[in-house]
Amino acid sequence: MSLNGVEELGYIDEEGEIEEGEFVDVEYPNGGMNGEEEDDEYAQLMRITDTSAEEARKGKDIQGIPWDRLQTTRQEYRKIRVEQYKNYENFPNSGELVEKTCQQVKKGSTYYDFQYNARSVNPLILHFQLRNLVWATSKHDVYFMSNASVFHWSSLSHKLREVLNFSGQVTPIERYPKSVQEGFFGVNVTTFTVGEGLLVAGGFQGELICKALDRQGVCFCARTTFEENAITNAIEIYKDLSGGTHFMISNNDCGVREYDVEKYQLLNHFRFPWSVNHTSISPDRKLMTVVGDDRDGLLVDSQNGKVISTLAGHVDYSFASAWHPSGLYFATGNQDKSCRVWDARNLSSSLSVLKGNIGAIRSVHYSSDGQFLYFAEAADFVHVYNTALNYSKRQEIDFFGEISGISMGPDDESLYIGVWDRIYASLLEFRRRHAYDYLDSFV
Repeated sequence: MSLNGVEELGYIDEEGEIEEGEFVDVEYPNGGMNGEEEDDEYAQLMRITDTSAEEARKGKDIQGIPWDRLQTTRQEYRKIRVEQYKNYENFPNSGELVEKTCQQVKKGSTYYDFQYNARSVNPLILHFQLRNLVWATSKHDVYFMSNASVFHWSSLSHKLREVLNFSGQVTPIERYPKSVQEGFFGVNVTTFTVGEGLLVAGGFQGELICKALDRQGVCFCARTTFEENAITNAIEIYKDLSGGTHFMISNNDCGVREYDVEKYQLLNHFRFPWSVNHTSISPDRKLMTVVGDDRDGLLVDSQNGKVISTLAGHVDYSFASAWHPSGLYFATGNQDKSCRVWDARNLSSSLSVLKGNIGAIRSVHYSSDGQFLYFAEAADFVHVYNTALNYSKRQEIDFFGEISGISMGPDDESLYIGVWDRIYASLLEFRRRHAYDYLDSFV
């Protein structure tokens, strides 16, 4: 977060307001040092170091930001950041319009404890509105985008491994009908996901690339659309009721496409009146949420694409959705800085309207046991709500930087947060707190 001796902790637009995608500078105090001393001080401050739970307990900032050497305190900068951050909106003042309807929930609960901050991990944001770029397949294994590659990070060995590089030629080594056998060159990946032993990535021009994690090379390449507006916005991998692996693609060409993995066949192609930013299929595989470039979302029959109900309440575009494992509830995240919880049995209005602090809600997840709802803002804040207490208690995880994605892994024991920044980019790891965690102090 530094450039020419200044600390870059925020984002600022041409009019001086903090905004997604830009930077605001916080100058270092020089204390009367000469140029050489300043260079040494600067180099020391910028030295990349990880932070452990033990170091954080002793007072080290979890991101390694040296607040004691800056001209501002963390509390002062947080206040400035909240006041000046400019949320990206397609409808002006959408966040202010929704604020009065939001459920007031005090922060203060702790469901996840800080475990580790890996500064060697450098998550990248590829499109400022698409933030599902971190995926945990176990409590220790995490996949993320950095530069033009998907990398794997192990929280046990603290080692990085490149999984797939998209900057050069990507060519499938297996043959399937409709596969683009010549592959693609220099794909600009916009989103990806990992699950069921499979990595699926999508690009700006509708490119689709699939790789089995247990085999070398790429399995399948396809061009999902030749429309001019072809950005791949979201991908979801899941098992169908018979145990087969499928994935669903949401695209800016207003389409939702379902593929099977056995033969990489296109099973369904549904069209909607607006660009689809995200879909999520219900646990019983009968329904799916569809949200995109419209204030209203949709609940749709996943077998035929017919609209069952309109979801009215948000006042801007939505980019995230997720189902509770019971299949009775789901949540949607919107640029109006709110996350709405819905009861699939009664969609006349949302059950709860949960408020973000500064930015659009760009990533939403439920825990596998249904106890928690997680959602990430565009920057600085991740919220964890207790569903068993009717969303009346929450943990607020507070840091600085744009969020590339959040993921919990199958057992929800670890929570990973990708933080994008020029200097303080990292992967934050939190561990789920249990009632017996006090015993750790005796071990």
